[in-house]
Amino acid sequence: MAQRQDAKRSGISGDDDVVALLMRQHGEIRNLFDEVEAARGDARRDAFHRLVRMLAVHETAEEEVVHPYARRNIDGGDAVVDRRLEEEKQAKETLKALEDMDPEDPAFTARLQTLRREVEAHARAEERYEFNHIAHNTEPERLRTMARAVRAAEATAPTHPHPGTETAAGNLAVGPLVAVADRARDAVRKVMGKG
Repeated sequence: MAQRQDAKRSGISGDDDVVALLMRQHGEIRNLFDEVEAARGDARRDAFHRLVRMLAVHETAEEEVVHPYARRNIDGGDAVVDRRLEEEKQAKETLKALEDMDPEDPAFTARLQTLRREVEAHARAEERYEFNHIAHNTEPERLRTMARAVRAAEATAPTHPHPGTETAAGNLAVGPLVAVADRARDAVRKVMGKG
């Protein structure tokens, strides 16, 4: 707690603090789930595409920045991170299956609700086992550096789920290629008026 209070005294806040940045994004993800569930037709498709993109870039950044740091700096970090990576893989598989479904199909809604439960449980575990430790035991400058690294990772991350690339090494090996392909796919979809 003392280091966290030091961080506040040193002027670190908001998106300059990796934990605050990621917690804000967790809130945005919850809001996007709400939006997808409430919308219909093209509005639902659009909201779902934004949710897919947000989840893909957010998880990639965590896999490249937060999880490696947690492995090295949290007691039992390997076990904590391995569990989060397994959850991320499951969520990516569910999300990928949803991408192939019609958002108006009742089966889509049921599967989306399953994904939401998985993602929210995953976020709570990250907040409890990783973010809490990072917030209380990391120097303010490191929190700032990690926030910058998260934003950089998000800027070049794939925009669709790719199960099997849940590690920093996996993301760095295939991430740039699939990110280009994903972003081209997104551009075509936008030009064609499909999201």
